[in-house]
Amino acid sequence: MASIVAESISGARPNLEVFSATLQQLAATDRDIVVVTSDSRGSGKLVPFGKRFPQQIVEIGIAEQNLVGVSAGLASAGKKTFAVSPACFLTARALEQIKNDVAYSDNPVRLIGISAGVSYGALGSTHHSLHDFAALRAINNLIVAAPADNFETEQAIKQAAAANHPIYLRFGKKNMPLLTTDPDNDFQFGKGRVIVKGRDLTFIATGETVHPALDAAQQLRETHGIESTVISMHTIKPLDTDLLQTTAGNTGAIITVEEHSVFGGLGEACASYLLQNGYTKPFRIVGIPDEYTVTGSQTEIFRHYGISKDGLTATALKLLR
Repeated sequence: MASIVAESISGARPNLEVFSATLQQLAATDRDIVVVTSDSRGSGKLVPFGKRFPQQIVEIGIAEQNLVGVSAGLASAGKKTFAVSPACFLTARALEQIKNDVAYSDNPVRLIGISAGVSYGALGSTHHSLHDFAALRAINNLIVAAPADNFETEQAIKQAAAANHPIYLRFGKKNMPLLTTDPDNDFQFGKGRVIVKGRDLTFIATGETVHPALDAAQQLRETHGIESTVISMHTIKPLDTDLLQTTAGNTGAIITVEEHSVFGGLGEACASYLLQNGYTKPFRIVGIPDEYTVTGSQTEIFRHYGISKDGLTATALKLLR
């Protein structure tokens, strides 16, 4: 069967479409694959899955606590369960069930947070998930990851289906072009991917913020002669501290970039490790500050908070001075 990645090289697709297509590939030969949704099969791109595998999808309705509880029960009975719901509600309304029924009880539920970060745009703060990394990083026995492109998404779903431990995967809505077509640049939970290398500066980004970081790196090289490393740190927990340590020693400054509050996410995870291990070079966290988030599209919100090619370029130049 053809790879999702091979089919998407010529045109970017939303990661959620790749998630759905990969899940259909797996379910075609594995009846233990079960999807549980909270009125989310449309927004989760799962309508085709439901039509092909009506016996392998469970609709709970808008009841996120029940969604996680049912998913944990199915997982405890041996089903490879994918619990799909908007990230903002899944990780807030059902936090107790994630902590107790999934992580504490060691039920290998694959929690899929869709329309994450500020993907809902103009729907505003009630529908933004800027807390999920912070909340879930504090829970033991839970992998927390945000794939950046179609390749990372395909690999994350395949590896999650084969895994036997709880996982949270976060997806947005945008078309995401491939970061690299280098066949040696593989994906593994807990191991960041170095997309490009440079000795002056490093961008450590996750999810849909990796591409603005890559754009900024290109602009810095072309207009200022500054060479940047760009890392897709898709796994927030466990953090790739080996790569972080190597990066700290080989670059002049570090900027972390995330579609999340500046509190408790990728930036603070990196800062905590680096500070406790003697890092003294310039460091900056770029994310959503502690304020009422502006209203607009995801692109407009990114631009407002400097999560853009020009914004990250300006941050880099200021930091390097």
